[in-house]
Amino acid sequence: MQEITKTPDLLDKLQSFDNFKSIPEEALQWLIDHSTYYCYAEGDSLFYAGKEVNHMQVIVEGEYVIYLERDGKRREAGVWREGYITGVLPFSRMKKAGGYGVALRECCVLELHKKHFTEMVQVSYELVQNLVGVMSSRIREFSQLRFQDEKLMALGKLSAGLAHELNNPAAAMVRSASELYKRQHQTPDRFKKVMTMAITPEQTDDMNAVLFKRIEEKDDKELSLIKRQELEDELLDWLDDHEVENSDDLVEVFVDFRITIDDLELVKNTLNEDQQHTISSILKWFENTLSMENLVSEIQESADRISELVTSVKKYSHMDRATHREPLDVQDGIKNTLTMLKHKLKKQQIEIEKTCVINLPVVLAYGGQLNQVWTNIMDNAIDAMPDGGTLGVHIGEQRGMVCIQISDTGEGISEAHQTRIFEPFFTTKAMDEGTGMGLDIVKKIVNRHEGQIKVESEPGHTVFTVCLPAAKPTVK
Repeated sequence: MQEITKTPDLLDKLQSFDNFKSIPEEALQWLIDHSTYYCYAEGDSLFYAGKEVNHMQVIVEGEYVIYLERDGKRREAGVWREGYITGVLPFSRMKKAGGYGVALRECCVLELHKKHFTEMVQVSYELVQNLVGVMSSRIREFSQLRFQDEKLMALGKLSAGLAHELNNPAAAMVRSASELYKRQHQTPDRFKKVMTMAITPEQTDDMNAVLFKRIEEKDDKELSLIKRQELEDELLDWLDDHEVENSDDLVEVFVDFRITIDDLELVKNTLNEDQQHTISSILKWFENTLSMENLVSEIQESADRISELVTSVKKYSHMDRATHREPLDVQDGIKNTLTMLKHKLKKQQIEIEKTCVINLPVVLAYGGQLNQVWTNIMDNAIDAMPDGGTLGVHIGEQRGMVCIQISDTGEGISEAHQTRIFEPFFTTKAMDEGTGMGLDIVKKIVNRHEGQIKVESEPGHTVFTVCLPAAKPTVK
């Protein structure tokens, strides 16, 4: 940055800019006389995040880019050129820069210190009025920019969690399908051994009765480690006593299907004395059949989980829905939101406590917007809690309103901050952790639905309560 001499054509340049076209010449000359003229070389910093802002800056020549920092990385927010006014403006409460301004090419800037703003009011009301208009336009531009940025950040978090949730059942399907393929190729050899046993149809029916009874009555409830070990030891002892080959390979799946010593005795007693040597081949056939049953079941469960996730995403985003308000059960939106945040909840080992009254009335709402409300509040709650916290969701009805309480066991919100959390751009998070738009958006959406939102907080317990008007029953 280098201070340079003001040139005679500065007045003409200012008058050519849209923001100054209606301003009297003497007011613009006052602006030039009281400003300092600087030239920033390509790559120079005009301002940086956190820097105290004391000047209004008018870009006379050149252009600069603004970067915002997110997750430790800088993201381009836009490029501004000749005629743009940045920095602090009259009646602005701006104190520090929120981003980084870097010259893309040589950039010449008029800089007016804020100490001259009081005199400016006396010099030219029109100039001050125009600059206040610039401030309003700038707030709208940056509000939209931050709004988009907030939505992209939320989408990025949800996408990462969803990808993780989809990856688990997809990987399970691949593993199970691969194991199923391998076992299918082992089947002919084992089938051949069974077919050469000369077992009668009656014996086959008796064995199938044992096998398919265990398949039909399979208990998916997990056994304790001690109980499982006891069953494995009992089965191993029996198999070893009867000289069954590779007994260790059989017991795990036998325990899964709760095969007992009595079942094995039934199989043994089905065989006559001359067939006792075939017991190993028969039990291996049992194990193979039960294992394939397990694999098919795992593939089906994984496919169901993927289908459930896809359904939740569709409902969450309200794809194929109309753009008008429609009757909605808020429980559905909250359930889908919790599904979308499941990965983050599991990662932080957060417990969910959810209660809801019976026969809850519906509300007339834009489903996608309400889901954004639940997402922002829950995401903030998760961020506020240490690992192992509790997220509470309680849904009820009060005086014709459906009220949703979302609570957390985090450190709480100070009284000073409670009065400001719904302000645009206000955030208690670090620079790269939030834009301060989330709760501002939440309040706007709730207001649009003629609802109410309030917060109560103390250390260890914060509750956001959202109340929405219940839909009036349709008269038939």
